[in-house]
Amino acid sequence: MGSRPDFSYVAKLMADPSRAAMLDALMGLDGLPATELARKANVTIQTASGHLSKLVEGELIHVEKHGRHRYFRLANTDVAQAIETLTVIAPPAHIKSLNDSSRAKKIKIARTCYDHLAGELGVALTGAFIDNGYIIEAQNDFIVTDKGEKYFHGFEINLDSLRKERRHFTRKCLDWSERRYHLAGALGNAVLMRLLDRHWIEKLPDRAVKVTKEGGKAFESLGINVEQL
Repeated sequence: MGSRPDFSYVAKLMADPSRAAMLDALMGLDGLPATELARKANVTIQTASGHLSKLVEGELIHVEKHGRHRYFRLANTDVAQAIETLTVIAPPAHIKSLNDSSRAKKIKIARTCYDHLAGELGVALTGAFIDNGYIIEAQNDFIVTDKGEKYFHGFEINLDSLRKERRHFTRKCLDWSERRYHLAGALGNAVLMRLLDRHWIEKLPDRAVKVTKEGGKAFESLGINVEQL
């Protein structure tokens, strides 16, 4: 037993429904205060504080202090990857209200998966990159082609800088709603940031993403009809 990592410890931390709800809420890149996480988990602030302390101690999240305010974030991309993987094999969420149904539809179409784009739009964009010859699939990652090097340079993404980061460069992330891969890793994050900077997409509450009018035209140039998503 001592020869392998004790993943049961991490599993127990994630197994509590309130802590799971908090971790899911933190799958967006923006940090959240304890009051907001308490609301997401439908618990009191005192109960939330206890859960957050355990998650910090377990190194699944970390806390950042900005003056008198404290914001919680996932500890790293490995934690986000673990949550997304568990979501793939988890049973579907129970829709209890019209609000639940509306939110589920929005995040299925387009959402952030921690620091990259996911949902139908994320999968479609990754597919467009493949169809246009910018990336090809490997076993666990994507590979940027020579044509892709030129495309991403034109998209104002510094691939050489991204390759130096201490993380996966072009990770394949299995999308829980589409059951297909979307682009993650350092390049996936850079693409998301450029989409936001160019106002192709805008962030909505609860990790959902909306395509702008300008973005609709831009995605169409890549062969993606957002009206059909």
